[in-house]
Amino acid sequence: MNNPLRYQMTEYDCGPTSMLNAVSYLFRREEIPPEIVRSIMLYCLDCFGADGVCGKCGTSCMAMMFLSNWLNGFGQAGHLPISSQHLFGQEVDFSQNGRLWDALCRGGTAVVRVDFEGWHYVLLTDIREGQVYLFDPYYRAVAFDDPELKMVGDHPTAYNRIVPVRYLERTTRDIYA
Repeated sequence: MNNPLRYQMTEYDCGPTSMLNAVSYLFRREEIPPEIVRSIMLYCLDCFGADGVCGKCGTSCMAMMFLSNWLNGFGQAGHLPISSQHLFGQEVDFSQNGRLWDALCRGGTAVVRVDFEGWHYVLLTDIREGQVYLFDPYYRAVAFDDPELKMVGDHPTAYNRIVPVRYLERTTRDIYA
């Protein structure tokens, strides 16, 4: 059985939490080496807040790119059957020919950076019929005003939101864009 996915501990750790959730979603607990948990936490939370405190501005895109490369090396070394790709700009494509669609349809995951009152990382676990199934690590008790953004509580090992694909395809600064 897969592990339940986790929520953030702070206002800033959506990046490492989403990466850890990806590993938890893909592998059983006994398969996950502690080194992967250590490395995810080590490489994330690298941005400095306005007050100069490290981590108080979350995880940079560069840290995620580095972590993606590290995961590939970890997988190639035979420690865990895992591979990763870092996509940017036009490469982030939800079309049926796109790498995101392909990964999700084959049982993979994607950690993506979206707007959610500031930059925020979430985990995508499935895509069906124009809807993306995702786990947002930011705990929310109140439903969205927008009825197209669905909160789900009965799939703790896979997703807690269902969002139309078109929201994630937007390039404006809007929720889940």
